[in-house]
Order: sequence, then C-alpha cells, then structure tokens
Amino acid sequence: MNSSAGTIIVSLDDIENTSHACLVNHGAADWVAREVALAIRAAEANGNLICGLYYLESYCKQLVTGRVNGQIEPVVSTPRTASVQVDAGFGFAQAAFARGLPQTLETVKHTGTCSLAVGHAHTCTSLGYFTEQIANAGLIGIGFTNASAVVSPPGGNKAVIGTNPIAMSIPSRDGGVAFQFDQSTSAVALGKITMAKAAGESIPLGWAVDADGQPTTDPADALQGSLVSTGGYKGYGFGLMAEVLAAAVTGSVNSLDVAGLKLPEGKPHDLGQFYFIVDPTTFSGDAFWERIGRLSGAIDAQPGARLPGSQRSTVTNVEIAAELWALTRSLADSA
Repeated sequence: MNSSAGTIIVSLDDIENTSHACLVNHGAADWVAREVALAIRAAEANGNLICGLYYLESYCKQLVTGRVNGQIEPVVSTPRTASVQVDAGFGFAQAAFARGLPQTLETVKHTGTCSLAVGHAHTCTSLGYFTEQIANAGLIGIGFTNASAVVSPPGGNKAVIGTNPIAMSIPSRDGGVAFQFDQSTSAVALGKITMAKAAGESIPLGWAVDADGQPTTDPADALQGSLVSTGGYKGYGFGLMAEVLAAAVTGSVNSLDVAGLKLPEGKPHDLGQFYFIVDPTTFSGDAFWERIGRLSGAIDAQPGARLPGSQRSTVTNVEIAAELWALTRSLADSA
C-alpha cells in the first residue's frame, strides 16, 4: 500500500520477521537474529530510522565476511559483587545484552545498584533500546557507548572520539517508562550527514567542520572533515566520559581504533557499552515516585511541553522507503 511517492506502509511484524530472515540467511544463529530483529523493529516503531533497517544490509554483509560473529555465545561473569560483565566475543551487542540482563536484574535485587559492562561487541546502534529494557524492569538505566571516531575536539580538525551516545530511562510507578532520552554527544548523528549528501542537501552550520577545521554546510566537506560536539566544550566532556566508560572500563577499543561501522570488511568493531542500574527506591523509598510525579506534573501543565520519550503512541505499521524495503526483502531471499 503506497502512502506517498517512493514509500510504502509495512507492519512492524513484517519488519521484525523479515529482518530475522535476512540475518539467519547470512549466518546468524536463530536466537541472535531474533534479538537484533527486535531492536530493528523498535527503531522503526520509534521513527529512529538511522538505527533500524538502515543498518540491516551492513549487518548481513559483515556476517558473511566475519566482521561480526553471528554464532557466538556471549560469556557472562560477575567479577565483583555488584558488577556484571559480558564478553560479546565480537558478536552483536543486542545478543550480549540479552544474555547479561537477567544476571544484572538478579544482582541489583540484593545490591540496590549495579554496573553492567558489555565488551568486544558490534555497534549497539540505539542505546536507549537497552536502557528502556532496564526501566521496564522497574529500575533506572543509564548507558554509555562509543563508536568510530568522527568527532574532533573543540578547536581541532582531527576526529578522536565517536558520536558516543548517552541514554537514560526512568521507570514509571505503574510500570513501563516514565521518560527517557537517548542522544549522541555530537551535534548530530553521522547518518544525518550521509543522508543529506545522498539527497543533495546542505547541512546546518554547527554540525561539522571541514578538513581544515572550518565550519561547513557542505555534507561532502563534512564527511572529509569531522563532526563537532553538541554544545561545544560541554558536549565534548560528555563524549569523553562515554569514551572512558565504554572503551577503557570495558576493555574494548578506543573510537580511534574502529573503522567505519558499516564497512563490510575489516576488524570487528570491538566496541563497549557500559550501564549503571539503580533501584530507584533504595535510598528514598516512595519519595522517588513523588518527586518524579512532581516533575512530570509541572512539565505536563505547560502546553506543548513534555518529558522526553513520554507520551509515545503505539503503532503497528510504519512508512518506509519502498527501495529500502525491496532491498530488505532481497536480503531475506539470497545470501
């Protein structure tokens, strides 16, 4: 069913099932493919196009070349009382997180707070997808990850860190998520630059600099240069924080040492994700819910204002590019 020129309406069930078929067809284990397909489904449902089907072709190519291991069984360990570690074995982050989450939830029952370190993983794309699962379990989830270097330091012109997202999801007293945010510490995601170039569009000033470190509105020059941090030095600081936690703490690689995330061949991503998990009532009891309610009420009282990630509508069908869906279907039919 066409909704406009060049687009098509597809059900989320079809997106999930077809993505699963694509991944299995190119070498992923059934359970691994299911975890990745669920993440693709969630990204498309939330309109997070850069983290959905946009990545599927690269996943399939990287499965074939071995850049990502679709058959590995992640190894879960507890190096200390309130610490859970998952070695992803150069496999998908979604699968590694799925294996580590049950132990994490069990641990936090006794400790009140817990850290979860996922190391040696493929890119996790949407970090909020993972912290949302933590919030759905009634806990606060705060996550950090790094990516291939595309962001230069303020005043510089050489990329040293990735878009390095930070995400936080807060549970609702009645279940589900009260609010959440998932944002890169760069001014924009790299995918928006590549999409602007493909569409022949310019980009706003403040997104990137060229190879000489000069601000640019030309996406081609931006891709030859580097992105900048959101908010200048302030965003750069958060990007560095994500780099330390995701790379150094988990024992994964620095952003400097990761080739382009969508390149079909090369070394595995070997990226890290780090999560803080907090039982929100450990210290304040029901006062936690009262404070969240006070905050939410004050924001909801303002017309047009809302907490991030709240008031989401449930959808069963989404509009996507017909060309992208045709590619997806072809990946499901051929290896």
